[in-house]
Amino acid sequence: MKQPIWLEVALNGPWSRARQPNIPVSANEIVEAALACASEGASIIHFHAYDPASGRQRDDYEIYAPIIERIRAKADVICYGTLPFAGSADAPSALAPAQRFGAVDKLVRAGLIEWSVVDPGSTNISHYADMAQGKEGFVYANPEAHIRYGLALAQEHGITPSYAIYEPGFMRLGAALHRAYPGAPVPIYRLMFSQQIAFGFPPTDWALDAYLRLLELEQPGAPWMVAGLGVELGALIGAAVERGGHVRVGLEDAPMGCATDNLSLLQQARRHIEQAGGGLANASQVRERLRRGHCAGEVVP
Repeated sequence: MKQPIWLEVALNGPWSRARQPNIPVSANEIVEAALACASEGASIIHFHAYDPASGRQRDDYEIYAPIIERIRAKADVICYGTLPFAGSADAPSALAPAQRFGAVDKLVRAGLIEWSVVDPGSTNISHYADMAQGKEGFVYANPEAHIRYGLALAQEHGITPSYAIYEPGFMRLGAALHRAYPGAPVPIYRLMFSQQIAFGFPPTDWALDAYLRLLELEQPGAPWMVAGLGVELGALIGAAVERGGHVRVGLEDAPMGCATDNLSLLQQARRHIEQAGGGLANASQVRERLRRGHCAGEVVP
């Protein structure tokens, strides 16, 4: 029998409504979308906080905290936010590690989050459509000092690092740095695919298998999921389930200009999972599997 599948929904991302018109932006919209997805089987909710005045991403504790409190008051789900997307229009200036992780530090000390983004590498984020029009993308920058800062927080507070793996080197660096922080929970390896942005791999079986062969070398037994930016995962969801992985969908990850909403994307993913013979895990099951793996020093099935 297959292990229960973790289904995460990424509600909005850094895109603003210019690129992704159906994302929830206000606190009420985010809470409503999160609770709808939780009722349909999402065990993990990820979102970016937006400034209500400017309509742009702003990663402040004062915005994140009341949203997470409202979600958790009505649904038992794992909630976590993000970091300033260094290099983007919302964080154009260099930030020190303590500045980037400032909201995370406050949220974990308040007991509001169990996971945190700790992306182990840097890459170019360039949309094919923009490049064709002569528009430059940006470098998504995660210097080693920032990665180490996030892993030190994980080590100190027992929060799970969520690794976005944009390129194979992210996996190698992330695994090596994790070994330098004994006692830090095993990271979640979120394997990132894209059709619209020129990073990493397209969503294909051979690409998934390449990542999994590397993961087996670098951190065998670690939990992983398929995800991406500007991507339609489609049949890759079934392939992930068959190989023992988990799934993330949502308007952060969907192709730009997606005409549907988070709930519909989640329902589509659930059908793919069930067609592949998988069932959904609840948040308690996710926590228990991570706890058993942490106590044993490795992740267990």
